[in-house]
Formats: sequence, C-alpha cells, structure tokens
Amino acid sequence: MSLADLLAARGSAWPAPIEHLGEVGSTSDVLKARARQGAPEWSVVVADRQSSGRGRLGHKWTSPPGNLFLSVLLRPRFSAVTLLPLTAGLAVAEALPELDTRLKWPNDVLVKSRKLAGILAEAQSGPAGLESVVVGIGVNVGLMPEDLPPPLRATATSWRMETGASRDSLEVAAAVLGRLRVWYHALAGGDAAAVVAAWRGRSVPWWGREVMARSGDQDVRGIARGISAAGALLIEAPDGSLREILAGEVHEMRPLA
Repeated sequence: MSLADLLAARGSAWPAPIEHLGEVGSTSDVLKARARQGAPEWSVVVADRQSSGRGRLGHKWTSPPGNLFLSVLLRPRFSAVTLLPLTAGLAVAEALPELDTRLKWPNDVLVKSRKLAGILAEAQSGPAGLESVVVGIGVNVGLMPEDLPPPLRATATSWRMETGASRDSLEVAAAVLGRLRVWYHALAGGDAAAVVAAWRGRSVPWWGREVMARSGDQDVRGIARGISAAGALLIEAPDGSLREILAGEVHEMRPLA
C-alpha cells in the first residue's frame, strides 16, 4: 500500500500532496524547495534512500534502504514553534508503542540508551516573518549493525534489532504522521503545556542528575531540572542560577567508579 492509502485507512484522507521518491540527497532539501514554490501545509516527501541525510549540527544520518526518511511541511501560525522538534519526537515515540522508547532533549528517540530516531526542524522566513518549518524525521526500521560504520554500532538501534521482526517503513510513517497531527493541533489550539507534559513523561530519567550541555561554543554543567514552556532545557548551575538552553547537545555526567 502507498503511504496515502495507509493514512486513509487510519480514518481520513491526507490533506496535502505526498511525494514518494526513490533516492534523494535529503527529503528535507526537496521539501524546502517545494515550500518556496508554495506547497501547502502537510505536504510530505518520503524517500527509499538518502545520499546526503543529515541530523542536527551537521551530523550525517546513515540512510540505507529499509528505513524511514520523511519530511513534512508545516506553516505554523502560533507562538510555540520552538516545541516542534519535541512534538515530532513525541509523535515517533507514540507511534511505536511496542518499544520502550525514551526522549532525549532536544531531538532524539532512544531505546535502551541507543538512538532509534532523530528529528531535524528547519525554519524558513520571509519579509513577513516565519513562512514554514520543514520537519525531517529519520527512523531506523530495518537497520542492522553491519549497515553502520563501526563507531556507531554501539550507539544506534532499530525496530528490527529490538524486535527481531521486519516492518514496512511506510507503516511507521503513517503512524508517525497520525500522531504528529494530533499534537500539532494541540499546539495550534494553545495547549503547549500538554505537549511539554507528554514529552517529559517519556523523557530519559535525567531530572535531578548532573548533565553537561554544549550550546554553541559554551559548555554548561549542572543539574537537569526540566523543560520550559518553550521547550528549553533548564539546568541549575553550581551557583544556584537556572540556565535555559535553547539548542545544543546534552549528556548525563556519569559518576566515576
């Protein structure tokens, strides 16, 4: 079945074009071009393979066939745009209830501390302000250790590695898009607090523990206290002040044995 058919089977026709491509450099790059040409909200590009897949901070996303490479175009008219990466991660986690997923700020979906999926939200602005956000979603569905470079084999996982079973990546796409629409409409309806609460309910249990966040060229070390209403990571510094980290990478500080 096509992705459009799978979505229709979930209860309603998809409201915008769905483009299924064989191989592209990046689904998000294709969709950003479509956005500039006036593509409507909820336009989707999905590909069987990416030759130049990427994650946040320029990290390469390994993109062999049998996995999910999907981008969706959003044109938000609400203020909680900074919550979109967390919202997409929440959608992925809820779309795979068979796995014990955990969300790592700001954009990773983990299983047993290994990366299952990643999110990359890229905004495009014009003279009138924000015009669109392209949310790229990569989920390791059929990935096996031999598909990965050796340094990543201990840090990544997939549906197949966790369950021992195969699954159609388009079925995963339909489930993710369905949950994304639910939470996006919550943001649009002014219920950002529900999104933050649901995200924290699935987050890695780092609250009250020491973490190190790399934001730009600055390292911030302290106790992870929570997520702000805007989706920023809240870290209590050694002097007792509360720092808001809007973007970056964060790791739990492991005590020495």
